[in-house]
Amino acid sequence: MITNYYLGLPMWAHKLWIGEFFAPKTPQSKLLGEYASVFNSVEGNTTFYANPKPETIQRWSEETSAHFRFCFKFPKLITHERKLRNVRREVVEFLELLDPIAHQLGPFLVGLPATFDPCSMDVLAGFLEILPEDFSYAVEFRHPAFFREAEEDANRFLEDRGVDRVLFHTNTLLAVQTEDPDLIESQRQKPHVPHRTFATGPRPFVRFVGPPHVEDNLPHLDKWADVVAGWIREGREPYVFLHHAPVDYHAPRLATNFHEMLASRISVGEIPDWPIHRQQDQLTLF
Repeated sequence: MITNYYLGLPMWAHKLWIGEFFAPKTPQSKLLGEYASVFNSVEGNTTFYANPKPETIQRWSEETSAHFRFCFKFPKLITHERKLRNVRREVVEFLELLDPIAHQLGPFLVGLPATFDPCSMDVLAGFLEILPEDFSYAVEFRHPAFFREAEEDANRFLEDRGVDRVLFHTNTLLAVQTEDPDLIESQRQKPHVPHRTFATGPRPFVRFVGPPHVEDNLPHLDKWADVVAGWIREGREPYVFLHHAPVDYHAPRLATNFHEMLASRISVGEIPDWPIHRQQDQLTLF
């Protein structure tokens, strides 16, 4: 069981994982529970595009333990279309929808568009003021100024409010020279920002996006293990999510590798075997 931090992937179900990480023929309805038997968190990016149905949320709660954490993204209506302005009603409706799993909510991701620049910080301040203190939040900047001249002020702004800053690692992926159209598209979609390793709040939020070859990621994951171990020693509660370009096929392997590196530095428990490995172990008993 993973302890002292939260580890997960950008999704809990992928058709390519069935037969590779999940047991063959695992039904769609069982995938979240199987995923949650290994990891203790997941990114909930689907809420950016559409709100889940109440019965779906209830099912999520039933399929996971009380220790599992969902990290949902605020809807694009709030962050990208309204640009955080005049969204009090929409925020209340969104949070009320998730109330059945309130005890399982990790940091909410406030993903800002690349057009959101330092001149709009007063808008972000107003938005954060309407958010309930019961939950935690992580802000993802994409405008280049937040990584240059406005970075120090932005970090101080978040620190003063106890809000975390999303730390994206995409530079390893973006450095890959390729003619693969899927990988090129993945590079185009990911933010072209330098990676940072500082924490502005109690729950540092890392989104690591790795290139295709697993071994190319290992030196970078090793460095992140040092950073995350340091946060844990400081009493923080990190959230680490491993992505793998272009289709997240090897994301589970990256997560396993990262946890093993972190476990060699600090006590974080053991990562459970994937369901397919547990099934194979059971078959050897007969």
